[in-house]
Amino acid sequence: MITFDPEALARRRAELEEEMGAPGFWDDQARAAALATEHARITRKLERYERLQREYEDARELVALGDEELGAEISEAIEPLERELERLQEEALFTGQYDAGDALLEIHAGTGGTDAQDWAEMLLRMYLRWAAERGFETEILEASPGEEAGLKSATVAVRGENAYGVLRAERGVHRLVRLSPFDAAHRRHTAFAQVVVSPLLPEDAPVEIDESELRIDTYRASGAGGQHVNKTDSAVRITHLPTGIVVQCQNERSQSSNKQTALRLLKSRLTELEEERREAELAKERGEAQDIGFGSQIRSYVLHPYQLVKDHRTDVEVGNAQAVLDGAIDEFVRAYLLARSAGKVA
Repeated sequence: MITFDPEALARRRAELEEEMGAPGFWDDQARAAALATEHARITRKLERYERLQREYEDARELVALGDEELGAEISEAIEPLERELERLQEEALFTGQYDAGDALLEIHAGTGGTDAQDWAEMLLRMYLRWAAERGFETEILEASPGEEAGLKSATVAVRGENAYGVLRAERGVHRLVRLSPFDAAHRRHTAFAQVVVSPLLPEDAPVEIDESELRIDTYRASGAGGQHVNKTDSAVRITHLPTGIVVQCQNERSQSSNKQTALRLLKSRLTELEEERREAELAKERGEAQDIGFGSQIRSYVLHPYQLVKDHRTDVEVGNAQAVLDGAIDEFVRAYLLARSAGKVA
């Protein structure tokens, strides 16, 4: 069982502070920056834990008064404590190399035609709302509109502590069942969209890419952005031929800037591919049969003939589908992280 260990964190912070105070600490700037980031992360965790302790003591004193008239005040004091405790427990589950860092979120419309493209846009809205609620910063790097509605694909940088560790719970196929607004007969349709999550690596990440294995295409950027994006071939699409991975960027004004960003995205995707391979090997060694490959269906969102969102990995169900589509996905994320730490899912 993974637990939050404040004493171990305090010891590690003291070690880091001693090392940061040593002469020549900044001689190796890359290593120094990594240690400084770790120190800041640990400090934030400990500060949250200490604040949680203080708030717990305040709530306990209210309970000890035994005054029934204070019931509402006590409930109001306990609710944020429960949320903060859940968040601390969640953070204890992040043990991967990239879990604490930023993430690259990609959404691709799958089977289902216009409904699938509309579904991809709905998912983008869901994740942007969820990220804002959690305090993450988001930046849309690419959004390719569908022929009639929605999006063929979208790529979003999600920045914040543990962004990758949290978002990797969303990898896989998301299935939507509803009465199609694009069907004149208003029949029920099923649509699919693929969510891919990768660690957003720094620009100087040591990932080797052989440029002879790349196909680089340029095209006119689409969507909002003024006259410039519609008149120049500034958008860049890169295909990594050995793996078939395709990345693209159109949010910068210059082709060279978009190419650099696309190469950074490719490094992130290749790193994620390696992570998936490593996880597959570990799952095989543990005798786990779960499908962790690209395309595994993880969740269904049913809007007709009833409302239900169900995660097929953990069997967590939520009846308020609209709340989920408005960004309330933490219950699914937390259940997956707990199940994963217990070895129940890959």
